[in-house]
Amino acid sequence: MSINRVNISGNLTRDPELRSTGGGTQVLSFGVAVNDRRRNQQTGEWEDVPNFVDCVVFGARAEPLSRYLSKGSKVAIEGKLRYSSWESKEGQRRSKLEVVVDEVEFLSSRNQGSAPQQAAPAPQYNAPQQPYAAAPQQAAPAQYPAQPGYSAPAPAVPPVSTPPAADVYDEDIPF
Repeated sequence: MSINRVNISGNLTRDPELRSTGGGTQVLSFGVAVNDRRRNQQTGEWEDVPNFVDCVVFGARAEPLSRYLSKGSKVAIEGKLRYSSWESKEGQRRSKLEVVVDEVEFLSSRNQGSAPQQAAPAPQYNAPQQPYAAAPQQAAPAQYPAQPGYSAPAPAVPPVSTPPAADVYDEDIPF
């Protein structure tokens, strides 16, 4: 028995390329850069060394994925390795190892490649100052500012239940 499974996560090295075969099957190709950590023999320091992995998606998922992926997108890929070899036009023997993608998980936002947008400042509420009321009120949760007349509901505490005393023996279980 042999196992052919690959799990990688990294950034796309180029925009995906969508093609279709003569039979109409959609094919999406892209590259993913993954890092390997190695110790530099001269300095003794650890450094990241990139590895570039070619990936391919076949079928109905290829076209929708092409709309969501772009250069720099961070993804996690699960798939299997496929070895291809051919002879180039110059007569040289060529080969490559690529990942045939089964699953893609997006690890960065869709508009990651666009210009960064500034977040709008959080609205602030300044409650008017009031003297303490005669009856104590519960404190408002920390994420909500204090408001006049506001009384936070008491947190729901599940009742403590003790298991019923049962005389169950292994022989009573029907399996």
